[in-house]
Amino acid sequence: MSTAVSDLLPTLDDADLARIDAWWRANNYLTIGQIYLQANPLLREPLKAEHIKPRLLGHWGTSPGLSFVYAHVSRLIRHTGQDAIYLTGPGHGGPALVAAGYLEGTYSEVYPDVTRDEPGLRKLFRQFSSPGGIPSHVSVTTPGSIHEGGELGYVLVHAFGAVFDNPDLLAVAVVGDGEAETGPLEGSWKGVSFLNPARDGAVLPILHLNGAKISGPTVLGRKDPAEVRELLSGHGYEVIEVEGDDIPGMHHRFAAALAEAWGRIRTIQRSAREGEWDGTRPTWPLIVLRTPKGWTGPQEVDGVKVTGTFRAHQVPLSGVRDNPEHLALLEAWLKSYKPEELFDDDGAPVALLREQDPEGDQRMSANPHANGGVLTRELDLPDFRDYGIDVTSPATLRAESTRKLGEFMRDIYSNNPDRFRLFSPDETNSNRLGAVFEVSDRAFMEKVYPGDVALGPDGRVMEVLSEHNCHGWLEGYTLTGRHGLFATYEAFAMVSASQTIQHGKWLEEADHLPWRAKVPSLNVLLTSTAWRNDHNGFSHQGPGLIQNVLTQRGTVSRVYLPPDANCLLSVADHCFRSKSYINLIVIDKQPQLQWLTMDEAIEHCARGAGIWNWAGTDDGTTDPDIIMACAGDVVTMETVAAAQILKQKLPGMRVRVVNVVDLMTLVRPKDHPHGMSDTLFTELFTDTVDVVFSFHGYPGAVHQLVHGRPDADRFRVRGFIEQGTTTTPFDMTVRNKASRYHLVIDAINNARRLPQGATELKEWCEAQLARHEQYVVEHLEDMPEVRDWSLGDWAAS
Repeated sequence: MSTAVSDLLPTLDDADLARIDAWWRANNYLTIGQIYLQANPLLREPLKAEHIKPRLLGHWGTSPGLSFVYAHVSRLIRHTGQDAIYLTGPGHGGPALVAAGYLEGTYSEVYPDVTRDEPGLRKLFRQFSSPGGIPSHVSVTTPGSIHEGGELGYVLVHAFGAVFDNPDLLAVAVVGDGEAETGPLEGSWKGVSFLNPARDGAVLPILHLNGAKISGPTVLGRKDPAEVRELLSGHGYEVIEVEGDDIPGMHHRFAAALAEAWGRIRTIQRSAREGEWDGTRPTWPLIVLRTPKGWTGPQEVDGVKVTGTFRAHQVPLSGVRDNPEHLALLEAWLKSYKPEELFDDDGAPVALLREQDPEGDQRMSANPHANGGVLTRELDLPDFRDYGIDVTSPATLRAESTRKLGEFMRDIYSNNPDRFRLFSPDETNSNRLGAVFEVSDRAFMEKVYPGDVALGPDGRVMEVLSEHNCHGWLEGYTLTGRHGLFATYEAFAMVSASQTIQHGKWLEEADHLPWRAKVPSLNVLLTSTAWRNDHNGFSHQGPGLIQNVLTQRGTVSRVYLPPDANCLLSVADHCFRSKSYINLIVIDKQPQLQWLTMDEAIEHCARGAGIWNWAGTDDGTTDPDIIMACAGDVVTMETVAAAQILKQKLPGMRVRVVNVVDLMTLVRPKDHPHGMSDTLFTELFTDTVDVVFSFHGYPGAVHQLVHGRPDADRFRVRGFIEQGTTTTPFDMTVRNKASRYHLVIDAINNARRLPQGATELKEWCEAQLARHEQYVVEHLEDMPEVRDWSLGDWAAS
């Protein structure tokens, strides 16, 4: 616990009340100005239609509550020195948080052209939700934000992720009552079941119930308060309630509630950090704040009630340019905040407002934890080569590749006890990453029984059966400057796919902001893949996340398909060192053939793709008859097996085998920074020879990636085509027409030259497929020559 932090938050006195109320009024004024005004920002002349924006965009309803809470948390920081960040669940209240950064001076520091004077105010207003300006939400352009709040549901997971291993940080997370209806938010209250008060910081959830969504009431807003208390108490919170709309009464009541919550947090942390804690989960405080939607706005418009209803959600006064009555209402509304008392002759915030702000980095809009790259410490990584497999010959040894990654991460945990975590939905052992349990338990703050394994309050491996929680925790962890990995079954990565996409959008836009420091990458490991979830069935078979990631901008998206353990280790080391990417790594956990020595793997991964000369019959003196390419572990085995059949059955056919580990190398270099040069692409694939490409994911992805490459139509892609069930591993490839026998037939059908015996070989392959169909039904397992295949082995029968 930081010695600079004071436990004392005094009772709200008249001086503090004057500061807070003035600051709140100023924020509300700036919020409305951003929604409505393009000129006359301080109403120094009568409001006219030409001062109003042609398009009125923004959300007023939640904003006054957000700025009210912000003002009081700033007072807490000013009196105690507490390090705090502010996460806005209802992120559509963006103008309130932009206004907060402006009042604190941070906005002008990072955007010097938005000055703290009348011209700067005009620019601040004009840019909001306007072309060439800023978005309407608490987006990456908003200083102090690590949570946009556009797609609702993730404020608590980001808050908890931010405070793990961050003992001096308080994350204030405002949960909107509309957001509280989402599945991810409903599942995220349980973050306290994983929060260690000795080692982690604190999250203070503030459930803001203003009663309405965009067009109707909210569930929790209409529930009996006793039921809401029981719900939240059941999740492990001490509920503190504040309700009303009277001023100054609400200031006094909320200040007292915040002081109570703060005192409870400090008591919990002091007990845990001074050796007085018995390890049981504390009951953390939570504030329920009930205020009217659109608080302090127009009570009625055209005789219809607005404040306290859904009508206040967005723009309560529409048609202002064309309706003189609405224009007059807007002017009166703005003047009700007394801007002449809040801004001086130049248009700058007056001293009373500045006195309300914490100093320097203590301002929530300037807190370095909300720009986590400035705090990032590099990982102390062991040498990944030390965990490699000794491969003396390709495809003669089988191993669980992800088990080697688990050993690598075990020692990353040991070397980095305060800045690396693994997040996984109850699948760490299943995904063969269990070596991490040699150095850390699973984090768990609920009861621990004698028969439990690797479970306890001091653990730092994060397991909860929620992809949303795991993904969101990792986002919060990396955005505040730490490192980690999210590992999950491939099919169920689609549960949190929207989070992956949203995080990618955040990183894409952050790339344009020089003041946003690069943060550790979001590393996602997909295992228990579609091809080897033969035992679980169709519901567990789906490679869809690849498709989502590869469509994101090249500044962010990275997709790796390592074929074996040594390649996986090389890729993982690279990803753990990288910044501001989404690194998607796809490899199965089952025993699989190992292809490359460590040195070969390092070289192969560095290039991203390469010819495996030992797998084909192409000597490089002339173009091959067919190119057989592959990306993904299972399909690589099928491709090499197909090439081996061709080598044995049609020795006169020139076959080239190309393996791709970095999927983005297929893209043109002008479209992605990893795109291989035109020269290298021609070296691997030629410009004219047909390519049979066996791909881990959906076939259309490869066609998308090679678009614009020479004669892209010559690529014939096999991949997952949504044919699945509970069956054998090889039958999965057969059902999706990606088996070695299908690939041999494709090679024959598309080769530029066919030696004698091609027709007979096609017939042989078709016979093998028919034999397989009968064999698996009768024996309930794959044919031995397939099941036990290794390089050089094949059946002539």
